[in-house]
Amino acid sequence: MDATRVDKYLWAIRVYKTRSDATDACKGGKVSVNGTEVKPSRDVKAGDIINVRKGAVHYTYKVLAPLEKRQGAKEVEKFAQNLTPESELAKLKAPVETFFIKRDRGMGRPTKKDRREMDELYSSFFMDDGDDDE
Repeated sequence: MDATRVDKYLWAIRVYKTRSDATDACKGGKVSVNGTEVKPSRDVKAGDIINVRKGAVHYTYKVLAPLEKRQGAKEVEKFAQNLTPESELAKLKAPVETFFIKRDRGMGRPTKKDRREMDELYSSFFMDDGDDDE
C-alpha cells in the first residue's frame, strides 16, 4: 500500500478517537496536508506533512508509512513522526483560570442580596481598580 485516506490515517495513528471525528475535522477545515486544507478522501503517502488543529493546539505529523488499521499507542511511532513544536504543546499545560462560588445543595436560587455580594466578589478579582494611571 502506498497511500491511504487522510481521515483513516489520522484515526489509525490515534489523533482522533473515531474515524467520524477525523472526517468531521477534515470537513471543518482543521486538517491540512502539505499546507493545503483537505477533504477526508484525500490520500496521504510517505513524506507528507499533516497539520491538525485541535482546540488551541496545532499538531504537526510527518507520514512515515501509510496504514489502514488502527495501531496500538506504542506502534504509532513507526508510522508517524510527531513534529509538533514544544511551544504548541505548552498550550496544553497552560493554567485554566476559572472562578466558581460553591453553594450548598438545597439553598435554592440566590437572593438579590446574595447576587450583589457575588457580583462584588467577582469584580474584586476581575476588574481593574484604576490605580495604574498614576
